[in-house]
Amino acid sequence: GRGFAFRRKQKIERQYRKLLKKGRKFHSQQDDQFTDTYPEHLKHLYLAEEEMLKKRRRAPDDSVLSEERPNKAVESVMTEGKFKRKTSNQKAKEEYERIKAERARKKEEAEKRKQQREAAQRLYKQKKMEAYKILSKKTKRGQPNLNLQMEFLLQKIEQNT
Repeated sequence: GRGFAFRRKQKIERQYRKLLKKGRKFHSQQDDQFTDTYPEHLKHLYLAEEEMLKKRRRAPDDSVLSEERPNKAVESVMTEGKFKRKTSNQKAKEEYERIKAERARKKEEAEKRKQQREAAQRLYKQKKMEAYKILSKKTKRGQPNLNLQMEFLLQKIEQNT
């Protein structure tokens, strides 16, 4: 389309042509047709693919040399494997996995805390209800049962000491 990216691209092209004119090195449109131009955000992928293709082309030559010197070839493969750098995709995957594990751990801890809190609340409510039942008992005539209240207070004092 004709969105902001297209306009930005045109602006950059105009600036580039201006610079070429100033240096008297302006190319014709035909020369530009056959050059490889990659989008900036994908350039590293294309370059990496070119490198891989170059290595594959060299592989048959290396196999002849490796038959002559098998020990050195094995050592070079091992050292390359040890020091091989991670690609940006691998790094991103590892970062994603690390963040995912961290989130899962935090979620699990939060769930555990929530369950403990709920258990403590249930226990508190149960004790509260038992105390209420004991303290709210009445005699036949509707008076508070002081005997039960005194026993409850005695139990409470014994538990504290």
